[in-house]
Amino acid sequence: MFFSLIVLVHFLALRFPHSAADLCNWTGSGFPSALDSRIVLQVRLRCTQGSVRWVYPGQALRVVLEPNLSSSISTTVCIKPSSSFSGASLFVERGGRLELLLTDGHRPRRVFCFRADGPRTPAIYLQASPLQSDGQWSRRTMSFRYEVLRNRSVATDEASCRPCNDAELLMAVCNSDFVVRGYIRNISNHVESQTSVVKVSAVRVYSQRSRLFRRDRASLASTQLVPSWRGQIAAPLQCGIKPGDGEFLFTGSEHFGEAWLGCAPRYKDFLSVYQAAREARLNSCDFPLD
Repeated sequence: MFFSLIVLVHFLALRFPHSAADLCNWTGSGFPSALDSRIVLQVRLRCTQGSVRWVYPGQALRVVLEPNLSSSISTTVCIKPSSSFSGASLFVERGGRLELLLTDGHRPRRVFCFRADGPRTPAIYLQASPLQSDGQWSRRTMSFRYEVLRNRSVATDEASCRPCNDAELLMAVCNSDFVVRGYIRNISNHVESQTSVVKVSAVRVYSQRSRLFRRDRASLASTQLVPSWRGQIAAPLQCGIKPGDGEFLFTGSEHFGEAWLGCAPRYKDFLSVYQAAREARLNSCDFPLD
């Protein structure tokens, strides 16, 4: 759903202390804009990750993200609203138009990701709901966290839920935030957050950006040659992830400390693709085979 971006923006003199944290995070009040319908609060942030906290929301807030990503023209922005988010609708601004991501009254815990290609800097737009006569509006606080990623593919809202082709798979093992080999233990679906959670028992962790997968204590105490790792990976509910037998190669991206599923072929299928690419010298990076 799209809306024309025709707004009268009045810049307020927002004073930021000269510290690195203030370039990443913003906390402010919407009280002045609640008194004047022409005012749209505008904030500019220059970090690749941070948070926004809007107290006493009124009218609108526009957050422009301007991190230094070495002049990259291809970026991905991810947003995670707080669990108590209410009292406003959340939009993303792309190409001079507003795209609705979250309406007031819905409080999913899902992560929203979108492409922000082109010369325009990405912006997030919050439209506050009409004020209530009982003063309830003044007690609301709306907040979200954001990430700006360079040249990163994501598998959240913009996922097509289709299997990766050979080229995407070969790139995934080189560029993903995590690459693990293992089995599906269980899949749980969560309607409220519109996500599926895949619990994984891994026999090998090839790479991970942070400690998304941890060693199973039972395996550490045993005499197994290959230690077992455990972790969980999120995916959009719309993808309809189904449990499957056999060994998989799980790849994906990390957002706000959570693993999100990217390419996940059966390991034997990946081996066929990788070995053929290596013989043709088309592999993007070297992958350990065992």
